[in-house]
Amino acid sequence: MTTASDLPPHELRGPLGQVGDAGGGVVPALTPAPVPNAVAGGSPGLAAAATKPPPSVPTLPSDDPSSVALLISRMANEMFGGASVVPVPSPQQVLSGAGVAPPASPGIAPTLAPGPLPASGLPTETAATAIPTAIPSAPVGGDFNPFLQPIALPDDLGAPSGMPDFGATYLPLVEVTGIDAPPGWIPSAQPAPAVIEPVHELQPEHPLARDLGGNAFDPYRARADFPILEERVHGKRLVWLDNAATTQKPRAVIERLSQFYTRENSNIHRAAHTLAARATDAYEQGRESTRKFLNAPSTQEILFVRGATEGINLVAQSWGRRHVREGDEIVITHLEHHANIVPWQQLCAEKGARLRVAPVDDRGDVILEEYEKLFNPRTRLASIPQVSNALGTITPTREMVEIAHRYGAKVLVDGAQAVSHMRVDVQALDCDFYVFSGHKVFAPTGIGAVFGKRELLEAMPPWQGGGNMIQDVTFERTTYMPPPFRFEAGTGSIGDAAGLGAALDYVMRIGMDVIDRYEHDLLVYATERLVLVPGLTMIGTSPNKAGVLSFVLDGQRTEDVGAALDKEGIAVRSGHHCAQPILRRFGLEATVRASLAFYNVCEDIDALIDALMKLQSGRRGVQAPGLR
Repeated sequence: MTTASDLPPHELRGPLGQVGDAGGGVVPALTPAPVPNAVAGGSPGLAAAATKPPPSVPTLPSDDPSSVALLISRMANEMFGGASVVPVPSPQQVLSGAGVAPPASPGIAPTLAPGPLPASGLPTETAATAIPTAIPSAPVGGDFNPFLQPIALPDDLGAPSGMPDFGATYLPLVEVTGIDAPPGWIPSAQPAPAVIEPVHELQPEHPLARDLGGNAFDPYRARADFPILEERVHGKRLVWLDNAATTQKPRAVIERLSQFYTRENSNIHRAAHTLAARATDAYEQGRESTRKFLNAPSTQEILFVRGATEGINLVAQSWGRRHVREGDEIVITHLEHHANIVPWQQLCAEKGARLRVAPVDDRGDVILEEYEKLFNPRTRLASIPQVSNALGTITPTREMVEIAHRYGAKVLVDGAQAVSHMRVDVQALDCDFYVFSGHKVFAPTGIGAVFGKRELLEAMPPWQGGGNMIQDVTFERTTYMPPPFRFEAGTGSIGDAAGLGAALDYVMRIGMDVIDRYEHDLLVYATERLVLVPGLTMIGTSPNKAGVLSFVLDGQRTEDVGAALDKEGIAVRSGHHCAQPILRRFGLEATVRASLAFYNVCEDIDALIDALMKLQSGRRGVQAPGLR
């Protein structure tokens, strides 16, 4: 059977949730099957999958404000009809088995935390499930989740009946009947689904959690790294689906900023004292992390700016003013954010140059044949988005760069919407400039970066003058520092540069390819369910897109939809998204935009769809067909 790892990362493919031969390269949702009967060596009456010894178990920090105990308590309450559950053991006890009775036979690790049984409501015919575990040695982040942990089925056992064998993967809780639970164990039973209005609380049974290219990714662990996701809005759990506007910040970034301002705060480069050295190291380490993230050849090709907008303006004012003349042409596309239109319009107006725009088709894809027709010997620059912020379209960036270079034009790539979703390699793209904003990739606001090829930067004049960018100043003349410093006049956002480095290190530890695959599957999940909402029209239907879902609802103003979703704790963006030309290409002035990040889960999508169904029907409790 074909798995997701065999498929192109951005091809929208058929429905999830099918078992067996789903067709079209579909990865079936993992459906729990009955646990096999106890095998030889297992404890009497204890269902077991094998007797192989489990690997060593990692130790959780004792002072970590873990949510494991609360999660276990809440899950037990939900499973047992609200029965009182006393406090459960610590995460260390959960992982080590300390203080539990009786333990499973040698080699069998329990999947659930031991604890006193509820006083009532316990289905006595249900047993605790015991399976051999394979716990990751380096969790992605956050708390260990005993309800959703990777397991490796023994080589000689294979997958249980009815379970696709993907190797190391995630299994949800499994219901086992007909066996008595050992005293002191909370069983892993789940009640039959009831037909009730859904309550959108997180349950650690993510249908997309699986082995991704050899790296096990658990979105619930990732969520635990983002404190703001614990916020409640209007009494509801915050559902953050406004990631294209800005992403939330992990503890690694928050703590890095705190460390800078408590132990390192100083200006940089121009003092001999200890804090200046610390601050300089923090700033330049942020530059090195940015270089590594973009796979740039040298840190001398990385300039710090306030964000993608300032980066585009820097290139327009420094490179553009020197190289664009009257009668020259600049090529952009219909997909652009205003930040990739206005600076070029201003430059063209100043120089007497012409701005040309490549069209898109009805799905929102750039028409490459028409794009190439715009180039001629007078074309000086092409400026293109890697991902559309309004539609999510992923452009064929590499091919577009090649076309521009064939005509002798330089290329700037606006990567603001790409950096949080996919691996970026400026050497593979062969772009001349690449710009992005830190706040789009889990870093602080007010910081971003420009990559520029060294030979271009060395020939470009500074676009701002002041301190930090000079070698020598007299009243007659000034000599400038080499790149990147000549483009960083004045005191920069030093702490935020350190925070940017921490954010990029964080996502690189997870793996951008892992993030890419997970978000793609979540996008498929969301797209399949959104189209079930009556009167909903998707805007931007390219088969090659990132996690952006733009839509309109019949009979509903976009601002009213946004306000109604906010009352349910759901944050989306309503408006023109600073991309009016592309929306007008579709005859619109505004859309509702839900945008994804790797910390989003299926419950977020379910909450969105349920709220839209209520809005469209005017009745509470209406669900889209097939909604879990």
